[in-house]
Amino acid sequence: MFKHTLAVAIIAVCAGCSTTSKPEVAGPAPLNAQELKANLDNSEARMMAVIDKGNLDTQAKLSELNSAIAALDKNLATFKQNNQMTAAAVVPVECPPSAIGDKFMLGEVEKVFIDELKASFHTRIDTGAESSSLDARNILLFERDGEQWVRFDVMVQGESKPASTYESKVVRFVRIKQEGDVDDRRPVIHAHLKIGKYSAETDLNLTDRSHLDYPLLLGRKFIKDIAVVDVSQQFIHGK
Repeated sequence: MFKHTLAVAIIAVCAGCSTTSKPEVAGPAPLNAQELKANLDNSEARMMAVIDKGNLDTQAKLSELNSAIAALDKNLATFKQNNQMTAAAVVPVECPPSAIGDKFMLGEVEKVFIDELKASFHTRIDTGAESSSLDARNILLFERDGEQWVRFDVMVQGESKPASTYESKVVRFVRIKQEGDVDDRRPVIHAHLKIGKYSAETDLNLTDRSHLDYPLLLGRKFIKDIAVVDVSQQFIHGK
């Protein structure tokens, strides 16, 4: 009986030990609705403040840009107005009629290109001579197809080089009075001349000018109505 009672007591003690509760772990504090709302309101207020500041900055920049554009428009309008006033104020001044008119200026000596000879010559411009003449050697008249032609030599490369031979149709003959009342009958050819940028046509009589300074002479008939001579200058149109 005693043994049975002791066994029951031991079992009861063991059962009591096995049912002892373990210490509880603390969980998160319960949420407070008012605090949560306050936190949300604060966050929203901060976000709105940032947005408002950004809008203000953008508006300020737009305002500054608009002011700059307005200033440019004002300056442009002033510039256009000033230009119109200046244009209205400028009155063209008419120059007095030139004594030369449509004529071009020639010096006493010019470089003249003869297209038919494909050569240039230092040329005397002489208002005292009536006609124009070219230095030609070995002048020989002949007939071609029933018309009068002439063959002649020209020292286009100077006296020290061989002459070049040319042929041309004779347009007429001219008589030039020489010393002692001697007439010199010369054949005349038609030639196209260039002096600088100017072009002209004239008749040239052929004669030996080897004793003269210039192989080509242009007289009054050429100068008349197209040129004015300034005897104080030479090579106005270049060498």
